[in-house]
Amino acid sequence: MSSKNNRDEKNFNQAALDYHKSEPKGKIEVIPSKPHSSQRDLSLAYSPGVAIPCLEIEKNPKTVYDYTGKGNLVAVISNGTAVLGLGDIGAEASKPVMEGKGLLFKIFADINVFDIEIDEKDPDKFIQIVKGIAPTFGGINLEDIKAPEAFYIEQKLKEELNIPLMHDDQHGTAIISAAALINALEIANKKIDEVKIVVNGAGAAAIACTKLYVELGLKKENILMCDSKGVINHKRENLTPEKLDFIAQTDTETLEDALKGADVFIGLSKGNVMTPEMLLSMAENPIVFGLANPDPEIEYNLAMETRKDTIMATGRSDYPNQVNNVLGFPYIFRGALDVQATGINEAMKLAAVHAIANLAKEPVPEAVILAYNLKNLSFGREYFIPKPFDNRLITKVSMAVAKAAMESGIAGKPIENFEDYENALLDRMGRDEKLIRMMQNRARSNPKRVTLGNAEEYNVLKAAQILYEEGIAQPILLGDKKYIQEQMKKFGIEIDVQIVDPADDDQEENRKIYRESLWKLRQRKGMNEYKAKRFVRQRDYFGPLMLKNGDTDALIVGFSKNYSSTLRPVLEVIEKEKGVDKVSSMMMILTEKKPIFFADASIIQNPTSEDLVNIAKMSEMVVKSFAIEPRIAMLSFENFAAISETSKKVAKAVSILHEKYPKMIVDGEIQPDFAMDADLLSDYPFSKLGTTPANVFVFPNLESANLSYKIIRGMKVAQVVGPILMGLKQPVHVLQMRASVDEIVNLATIAVLDAQKREAANK
Repeated sequence: MSSKNNRDEKNFNQAALDYHKSEPKGKIEVIPSKPHSSQRDLSLAYSPGVAIPCLEIEKNPKTVYDYTGKGNLVAVISNGTAVLGLGDIGAEASKPVMEGKGLLFKIFADINVFDIEIDEKDPDKFIQIVKGIAPTFGGINLEDIKAPEAFYIEQKLKEELNIPLMHDDQHGTAIISAAALINALEIANKKIDEVKIVVNGAGAAAIACTKLYVELGLKKENILMCDSKGVINHKRENLTPEKLDFIAQTDTETLEDALKGADVFIGLSKGNVMTPEMLLSMAENPIVFGLANPDPEIEYNLAMETRKDTIMATGRSDYPNQVNNVLGFPYIFRGALDVQATGINEAMKLAAVHAIANLAKEPVPEAVILAYNLKNLSFGREYFIPKPFDNRLITKVSMAVAKAAMESGIAGKPIENFEDYENALLDRMGRDEKLIRMMQNRARSNPKRVTLGNAEEYNVLKAAQILYEEGIAQPILLGDKKYIQEQMKKFGIEIDVQIVDPADDDQEENRKIYRESLWKLRQRKGMNEYKAKRFVRQRDYFGPLMLKNGDTDALIVGFSKNYSSTLRPVLEVIEKEKGVDKVSSMMMILTEKKPIFFADASIIQNPTSEDLVNIAKMSEMVVKSFAIEPRIAMLSFENFAAISETSKKVAKAVSILHEKYPKMIVDGEIQPDFAMDADLLSDYPFSKLGTTPANVFVFPNLESANLSYKIIRGMKVAQVVGPILMGLKQPVHVLQMRASVDEIVNLATIAVLDAQKREAANK
């Protein structure tokens, strides 16, 4: 392994430890969900008030779903005997994985989780422990339990419990891969009841996958399953009960021979066991699922080079068609919990399979296409399974599972109105940082050079490390080279990135070019050649000049100086967009429910009506670039009254916007609480906002916008991203004073997307 790879692995390992060790400890927490500020609240929550629902539940046990959180609580349970690729590491060592699974349940489907690690390998004792704690939960997700015990444990618990229960390692992979198989067969123009399939691996996932394929119509006589000793055929002895189901009447013994003429290969084993020669021996349009992680059974690019007609899926996110369990388990449990199902049966699993498969055939929303930085995404060889960032999964899969539970007779609380249920599911989304994850994913697809000023600061260096290691950007560190290197050594940050020191001898050639560039720009604005020569040794000018001369793709400055002094050199060097009189800025506020945007929060102190029009237009363009429909509220302290001078200014801006841009969803003057509340908006039926709350807020002056977002930032009730600079021809953004590492990473991510967009527009 190269020294770079060793260094990157060391950095990643340390980052993983730091991530888990940071306060608060753990990846999930319990927070109160009811008011608890007064003595009356506490009396209702506990003694004496709590006795009342206890007695109701005693009389009617089903009311536990009405009076407690059981209906939205899942246990993620393991004994640590088959953890990821780590094997039997024990119950306690498995806890970070179980907490991680809990995090995924919460961010993808808004399901609460307790992780339970049980130090017990005896299957019967393990079953008794789980049965004993089951009344706490609305559902149970078994995780990382080794085969064959996993089969026995799941079967027994399903027989004895009346809540949704699933061993995700088996059925999660089975459901997602089955959806992928349905669509891959359609692309190959083959029928499931006619194809010959080879399954390499005979563990819990492989057995569950193959059984589900049989449910879909695969014929058992067309299956060859291989384990570490070869094909499971009639000559084999001492097979587990699960393997006995897949004994083939054949003399074929090796994977190589099994693959000759096969239509489908399902790999659930280990990396690189399939050779190009084996692939070449398969039938026309071979379907290859290399699901071993991190290395597939055959590397994706090698498979495609070997046979152009290969239809392939892997478990990896950096190749097309990722078979990822997160496409299934959050939404399967979501649907099962919402109808209070007494289990997860075959009908529910098959419903999930078809919902996922069908979703891949629907037109892909712009937000998903943008998330993967693609020009287009449509059903075919490179897209036959939905992407994990597809927000439609929560409605499509959860609703299908809920309906299947109702139709198969195991729903304790059937859904009466599926339109209302769909809206309720959509309301659950947005409680995480999914937008940031989507933006980072887009950035990774085409990372750009981002120059970071003030690179001597720890937060900036740490952000650079994350940008580099995550592949979000190609960071360039701008500052005192010797001091930056000392700081990197001090903080243990080892990254192979360019360091640019404006005063260093190796920048002499660039300084000459930049000096000439700066003088030409400013010679009729009070700058002589001497000043230009002096200024190019200063990072405040050197950074913008790097961008101006194409030596970086984007620039992030600020952090230790006030906004206006940092912005001044930028505005002297970087041109404004055509038609832009004044640049402006916008803050992205990631709230619990959805992102909202504040403008202008940093630059124009007392905007005129015309300025407000331009701010609104620029904000609309930026928000659309995130694949979000902008709904713009022009704010004031009056609602459609225009009595004060401030309100008159805003009302005039709205009038101009309505006249010039009739398709814009914008209105005002309006108070922010009214703009955010559907019921309050209904008092103004003439408003272009209708009864759907605004998500973009244009403030009447800098003070109101700046104070508003800084209160939110100080309270730490939402993540604040920005300021996003609007109106310049090139990507520049100015950090807030003492910005956090996350804030720097997020703003740099936006800068990369900005650079990508401009590059695409210029092609």
